[in-house]
Amino acid sequence: MAVAHPERRGSSALNIGEVLAILAEEFPSMTASKIRFLEEKGLIAPHRTPSGYRQYGRGDVDRLRFVLALQRDQYLPLKVIKDYLDAVDRGEQPENLPGGMSIAPRPVSGELHAQLSATRSRSLSEQQLREESGASADLVESMLSFGLIAAEGGRFDEYALAVTRSCVALADHGLEPRHLRSFLSTAEREVGLIEQVVAPSASRRDPAARARAAEEARELSETFLTLHRALVHGLISRMDG
Repeated sequence: MAVAHPERRGSSALNIGEVLAILAEEFPSMTASKIRFLEEKGLIAPHRTPSGYRQYGRGDVDRLRFVLALQRDQYLPLKVIKDYLDAVDRGEQPENLPGGMSIAPRPVSGELHAQLSATRSRSLSEQQLREESGASADLVESMLSFGLIAAEGGRFDEYALAVTRSCVALADHGLEPRHLRSFLSTAEREVGLIEQVVAPSASRRDPAARARAAEEARELSETFLTLHRALVHGLISRMDG
């Protein structure tokens, strides 16, 4: 990475166990293997001592929080996150990533923590879901009945909110949840294909292998979405031919 972190070499330098301890509350499944995997992918670059030991600074911890939160809350592939961080490290000012998250070349821990808290995956009641999407009670009930959204313990996540907002927009064109069931079937088939591809790595006990499987699944999902968009736009382009 282009950004220097002089604090790594001072008394505040952290070893990988201390980094895990700091991240444990927010990311309890984080492992040393996953940190090393993110280093391998170029997301962080800890200082190496002459004897080869990694030393992490607070900036490294902030970058890890940033990357992990984007993976968890926005489901972004590592390549997208890395491209963004590389641009920041070059001194550029790229557009904020989904969810409004951004990071400065020398992030301030408190400011970054506030951003992460603000964009963390939310849990909404049905009333909040309706208020934030503009959906009627009847529309939400219909979406639930056709499986387009689901509640866990009576609460809805950000993905349910995104789906509901889409359904509200489509309702203005006369499309009801019963017309949209095929989208769910297509998504389920695509996830089935992804699971087949990543199954060998996902079934291994090695945390790094599972991390690679999760990243491969994200990349595949992005490719599927690109393919779907291209196919639909290609067909629409023939309408005025």
